[in-house]
Amino acid sequence: MDALKQRASGLRSRIVFPEAEDDRIMHAVKLASRSDITRPLLMGRGEVLAEKAAREGIPKAKFDIVDPEHSPYLARYARMYSRMFHASQSVSEKIMKNTLFMGAMSVAAGDAQGLIAGAVYTSAELISVSRSIIGLHKGFTMPSSFFIMSVPGYAGGDKGVLIFADCSVNPSPCPNALADTAIATCQSARRLLRWTPRAAMLSFSTKGSASHAEVEKVAKAVEIAKRREPKLMIDGELQADAALVMSTAKRKMGGKLGPVAGRANILIFPDLDAGNIAYKLVNILAGANAYGPILQGFAKPVSDLSRGATPEDIVGAITVLSILIGGAR
Repeated sequence: MDALKQRASGLRSRIVFPEAEDDRIMHAVKLASRSDITRPLLMGRGEVLAEKAAREGIPKAKFDIVDPEHSPYLARYARMYSRMFHASQSVSEKIMKNTLFMGAMSVAAGDAQGLIAGAVYTSAELISVSRSIIGLHKGFTMPSSFFIMSVPGYAGGDKGVLIFADCSVNPSPCPNALADTAIATCQSARRLLRWTPRAAMLSFSTKGSASHAEVEKVAKAVEIAKRREPKLMIDGELQADAALVMSTAKRKMGGKLGPVAGRANILIFPDLDAGNIAYKLVNILAGANAYGPILQGFAKPVSDLSRGATPEDIVGAITVLSILIGGAR
């Protein structure tokens, strides 16, 4: 995270914060402003936000305030919403006075480059609004998420770091959605961590060692991902040990290892049960630092926060989103 903060310093990305009245958000903005990681759009009641920013000691030149009730963007955003969803102008203006809807529309309109929320709104609300207004990246059918897992004492992955996906969004992805997750995670790893991604699509089977509909789902997802992005190193279906341990991969796969087996740095889980359980077990039992969930697959960068997020967690999200925005320029 320290290395990422150094990369994000000075980017001054235009991130909108629909929950800026939350004290944790404001304190995180103060911390991030010291390195000019972001030039934030703070969304909420103008007087309240100005008072909170003054109390935190954030220089006025470091942020902008957007009050949805009195915003000069209100009519234009309402017209955009009206065209998108065939709602009346008056109804659209009422909807745009909600900070989450206005925040998402500011990204869709190009007035902000990314959005961070989830400290107050639920993940479901954030994902639903972002998907409907910001939309998905071309060619993607579903958004997804990933965690960066830094595992103490682990020599594999990429210098002891792995990416786990999807751990927080799609409960039971179909093969197309699973392929979306694999492709999006490889792209995120390149942009965020400057990795050469090696993605293993996990199962309880390795290359046909077991027969089941869930195994077939993963194998189909591998086919789809390779067809869509043949230059990416994506392989499966693989058991976790075959993905991570070279000696095990050789025993199970013989001379047909390829570039991923035994040396994966990205693990794509077959469903949300597996992904969520795995990242929490590694976090608790191995003492790994888990950074995320980081959303992906949207047309513009969006970040989800835990409702229990600390200001330091939020600074981490700001850092990651700023780098993703910088990579999207």
